[in-house]
Amino acid sequence: MVYTKRLDGRKIDELRPMEAKAGVIPNADGSAMFKAGKTTAYAAVYGPREMYPRFLQNPKIGVLRCHYGMMPFSGSGERIRPGSSRRAQEIAMVMTKALAPVVDLSAFPNAVVDVYVDLPQTDAGTRCAAISAAAIALADAGIPMKDMISSVAVGQVDGTVVADLCYDEEAYDAIVSDVPVAMTHNSREITLLQMDGEISKDDLIKALKLADSVLDKVYAEQKRALKERFPMDKGEEK
Repeated sequence: MVYTKRLDGRKIDELRPMEAKAGVIPNADGSAMFKAGKTTAYAAVYGPREMYPRFLQNPKIGVLRCHYGMMPFSGSGERIRPGSSRRAQEIAMVMTKALAPVVDLSAFPNAVVDVYVDLPQTDAGTRCAAISAAAIALADAGIPMKDMISSVAVGQVDGTVVADLCYDEEAYDAIVSDVPVAMTHNSREITLLQMDGEISKDDLIKALKLADSVLDKVYAEQKRALKERFPMDKGEEK
């Protein structure tokens, strides 16, 4: 039976309701909140600051370092064990690799920029929300960036390609694939592409085209949050 009606009533290409805000953590150098449906990510940026231990320093360029964590009762499934895990370390590495292409730390040798992301509530798409929140927080911190990174998960549920899967769709009793994607806004460069599940080549191409179109909506929310944080005079707007 083909999946024709989404469990939460959305259209095939419709994202969950989004909300973003910059400057939400006063003591951080930059911070942001990004919410997609019931998934909420808070990002805090600290740095550039001198990196310790010193043997990890790069004398030519600063280092971007991401940290990811889900709170114990944040998940839609089982309780999350507190502390670091292999999954959290893997997502932290993925975040770093997704964000690094747009972050320019050439002016900060021997320094580190730390990005901490915590999720108090989750319903699928956690790494995508984390990346979108982290990108806003980096901009809020004034870190030099070549472009903005936006992220969303696409995939297929029982033969139907959809955007922004929720937890119930990921757990649907059929063949399901989840494809997290991160992309730069201006150059349309893919900086993250992962897959969990099964998907045909044709459906993967359809899913990536869908991601390319819906990511503009994620970017628009990120841009709105930063404009609200740093309002410009009418004469400065372009």
